[in-house]
Amino acid sequence: MWQQTNLEGIELDLFEPQQLSGDGAIIYLHGHGGERLSENEEFTRLFEHAQLPVVAPRGGRSWWLDVPTSEFPHELTPVQFIKTKVVEEIQRRWGIEPPAIALLGVSMGGQGVLNIACRDGKRFPCVAALSPAIDFHDIYGRGFEIEDLFASREEARQHTVTLNLHPLNWPKHQFFASDPQDHQWHPGAERLASKLSSSGILHTADLTTSLGGHGWTYFDAQAEKAITFLKQSLQNVNSAY
Repeated sequence: MWQQTNLEGIELDLFEPQQLSGDGAIIYLHGHGGERLSENEEFTRLFEHAQLPVVAPRGGRSWWLDVPTSEFPHELTPVQFIKTKVVEEIQRRWGIEPPAIALLGVSMGGQGVLNIACRDGKRFPCVAALSPAIDFHDIYGRGFEIEDLFASREEARQHTVTLNLHPLNWPKHQFFASDPQDHQWHPGAERLASKLSSSGILHTADLTTSLGGHGWTYFDAQAEKAITFLKQSLQNVNSAY
């Protein structure tokens, strides 16, 4: 059900269920560790149950931002590549196009999908993020490649999702979850939830479930909640068109 292919020099992991639901597709963005969902039984089981195809580009440690980086060897930035080349690949393979393409990510990829959706919510109205590394500027200078992308911590902060919420173009269906024991990234999730609430932007957040902090125990445990949310959101989007 999983296969690997290459799209203009960028590796893709592709999942196609035995039967397609017709509800849409998912783009998955991996975390900083680059773990593959093709090796994850829980996510694979849930994708098959939801009958949704998945495209998972390999982005290195690019942080899935609209910034050129040697970690992503393409003339387009990671975000531009996703919004054009990956979307075109989904259209070519399954005839699915936005807004019926949902975004899913964990950790580094979690902040990536939120950043894309919150800047282009009409095109990507369905998004789910697990343990999103929202305030990545906080690790500037600590060897996580942020310092390779930006000249300063403040410049990095200007690219975070919390500072780039579009008041008229936010995703109508967004879910994110963060473990209170995830001391590095949980405060950023709380700040994002607070800003969304104060701005009157609809969202669903689980900021209380605790399973030991940041890692695959938490990701796997929250996977069903995230994928069920995306499945239902895609159905709602389809019914509106």
